[in-house]
Order: sequence, then structure tokens, then C-alpha cells
Amino acid sequence: MKFCSQCGAPVRLSIPAGDNLARHVCDACGSIHYQNPRLVVGCVPDYEGRILLCRRAIEPRRGYWTVPAGFMENGETLQQAAARESREEALAEVAIGSLLSVVHVLHAEQVHVFFRATLQGASYAAGPESLEVALVAPEDIPWAEIAFPSTDFTLRRYLEDRAAGREPYHFTTFDRRLSSPPPHK
Repeated sequence: MKFCSQCGAPVRLSIPAGDNLARHVCDACGSIHYQNPRLVVGCVPDYEGRILLCRRAIEPRRGYWTVPAGFMENGETLQQAAARESREEALAEVAIGSLLSVVHVLHAEQVHVFFRATLQGASYAAGPESLEVALVAPEDIPWAEIAFPSTDFTLRRYLEDRAAGREPYHFTTFDRRLSSPPPHK
């Protein structure tokens, strides 16, 4: 950040009084500009044992598969964001279920939150952010073509939990500086 979004004056990186982290501070108007992680919210829509996947039509990872997910908007809950992303990316209506995973993606300054979901009927199609959409049996998931580690982690936990007949939630962290993710719960 180079300029204040409040007044347009240059900002400097400093630790504000009462804080312990460097922030962008405007000396002209006194605004402190906090930069916090962005929330990416999605779900794993299930329909009769198959999972709804979307092939990305946008970067990053254009052409790779993912579950419906995207940035949360102001004024919506996590569950509303997950349902909206399913409508936008797969033209699909879902019933959002229990929390599935929270993935801290440190290098991207993001937190990915995924829910279990049920596709409300076999009606779906590619939205503007998807090249194609498919209902995929677990054995046909294109693991080598999954777009993001958070999606891979979430899909694997989903399938393990479904096979065990349980619905716990899982946490993990991904950071490019780490050679492998830490253990998950």
C-alpha cells in the first residue's frame, strides 16, 4: 500500500500506539490501514453419493477442478456465501450442512472454509467461472487435476468421514515455506 484510501496521502509502515504489528499509517489523516486474511468459502455438494465438481474457467489454476467456492462478500454469512458460490459457479441449488474444514492458507493471506452440502436435485450447469461442471463418483475424482491443496485436503476428509459415517470438522495450514502441511485434527 502506498497511499491512504481515506485521503490519498502517502502512508508509511509503522507500529501504531497500542499495537504490536506494523501497519500502513497515514500521517495526514491518522487512518490506520489493517490488512487481514480474506475468507474463501465453499462446499462439497453431494448428490446420491456423487460430488459436484467445477472445472475452473478463471485464473488461478484455470482448467483444474475444484468444488464451488469463492470469496465471501460483505453482508452474508459463511453458509450464504457457500450457497451463492454454488449458484454462481455451477448454477446449482444446495442445502448447506455441517462445517467440514477450515484451511489456513498463510502464503495467500486467506482462510478457506468448507461445508458439507446436498445438491437439491440433479440440476446444474457451468456458470461464468466454470468451463464445465460434473457429478463425479469418488473413484473418478481427478486427483491429479485438483486445483488447490485446500480442495484436495477437504475432499479427502469428506470421503473419509462419509465412509466412517461421521461429521467432524478439520483444521490444517498450508504455507509454501513449509515442506509439508502440519498434522490435522
